Amino acid sequence: MIKHILNRLPRRNSFDGNDPSSRSSVLSSENCKSDAGDSSASSSRELFETNHQRLVSSSRSSATGGNSKDGTAAPNGISPPVLELPLFRDVPLSERPALLISKLNLCSIVFDFRDPTKDLREKEIKKQTLLELVDFISAGSIQINERIIEETAKMVEANLFRALPPPMHGNIHLESFDFDDEDPAMEPAWPHLQVVYEFFLRFVASSGTDPRVAKTYINQSFVLKIIDLFDSEDTREREYLKTLLHRIYGKFMVHRAFIRKSINNVFYHFVFEFERHNGIAELLEILGSIINGFAVPLKEEHKVFLRRALIPLHKARCLAMYHRQLCYCMTQFIEKDFTLTEPIIKGLLKFWPLTNSQKEVLFLQELEEILEITQPDEFRRCMVPLLRQLGRCLNSPHFQVAERALYFWSNDHFVALVIPNRAVILPIIFPALERNTSDHWNQTIHGITMNARKLFLEADPELFQECKRRFKEEEFNAARLKEKQNLIWQQLEVVATKRGVI
Repeated sequence: MIKHILNRLPRRNSFDGNDPSSRSSVLSSENCKSDAGDSSASSSRELFETNHQRLVSSSRSSATGGNSKDGTAAPNGISPPVLELPLFRDVPLSERPALLISKLNLCSIVFDFRDPTKDLREKEIKKQTLLELVDFISAGSIQINERIIEETAKMVEANLFRALPPPMHGNIHLESFDFDDEDPAMEPAWPHLQVVYEFFLRFVASSGTDPRVAKTYINQSFVLKIIDLFDSEDTREREYLKTLLHRIYGKFMVHRAFIRKSINNVFYHFVFEFERHNGIAELLEILGSIINGFAVPLKEEHKVFLRRALIPLHKARCLAMYHRQLCYCMTQFIEKDFTLTEPIIKGLLKFWPLTNSQKEVLFLQELEEILEITQPDEFRRCMVPLLRQLGRCLNSPHFQVAERALYFWSNDHFVALVIPNRAVILPIIFPALERNTSDHWNQTIHGITMNARKLFLEADPELFQECKRRFKEEEFNAARLKEKQNLIWQQLEVVATKRGVI
């Protein structure tokens, strides 16, 4: 009796999504069934449904170990099947959400792009599907529900989040390496990655993407993986990442503090540990726009971020790679709060380079931009150490450093800050000006120095003459002291010779 009942039950299909042989047999049988019908809309719908079921099973198998995160194929060398799906315009509106999910599942399959001759058909199908997804999401003709957001996050994670290759120039000091003479590093999978980035950018910017729902899938872990990708050597990828992270910061307010903290941690690792990262310039560019949107008065956490993360970035040997963006962040902080001028200038003086002339020129350039927006009261708080450093730069044997420092006196705003405080500044800077006129080897420096001396002479002739008199007196006393020291050394040599020490 029991055997009779069991025989009447429907038999279960023995298809296994992970078995290539069973998959091929089922695919062939189902394709035969679909070919037997006519070419009407109903047969296209049936083909879509069967392909959808097969694609879901194959994408799940690939997500659980079918492909590795670096874009390589599965260990057994067999890629999941990629099936052509109907176009969005060929299916009714009611079936487009399911078709969108199927296409997202198809694009979640990762191929090995290190071999340009492998899986050409499948790669082309995936690329065309990605391009269609970009056009479809840009049209905004569908309501983006939670299921679509979840599948989109999975597709982006499968394609973008991967282990980056080791740096091409791992044993070369970045400050002495000329990147203009080398070919930039190119990601072999970029033709597909670019379309994935473009799709996700438009997905995040879409008005149909609800951040209250999407924050479940575009969470802190997701954002942290995006920030990790900034270390990519491909400049094209970093440009897309910069735009993407900025849009996420603007749309997901719940992630703003976490994004700032994560960028802060990247800077800590760069400054105090590795001093090697490819995306510092792009991260600083994002921060520049973030700082521009800070509310006034600034929160204490923003000031701590400036003192502990941004200012120490000046100490890195490869400052030239991101100096323009860092300088912009400094000026933005000063425009938000003028009282930050003093800690920023003193931070520059703290990390002032001693043996790197090119880096010193960058510091002088940044210092002039900061002084352009400095208030007179803030200038008086730091003018003494500032002018002492400028005096040392005036006497630099490197003519570019001396020339860049002398150009400060061609800046009208700097002159307007200096002249009212000439009683304090001129005694500090006068010895450097006088030594340049007589001792510097470059004739151009002589001419520019004379212009700076003329400025002080016209502003206050009496003070100028008094400083000149003091300078000559100090030079005379220094010469007498040197003669006295030489005489003592000569006497010591005579005594040492008599005693047989020498």
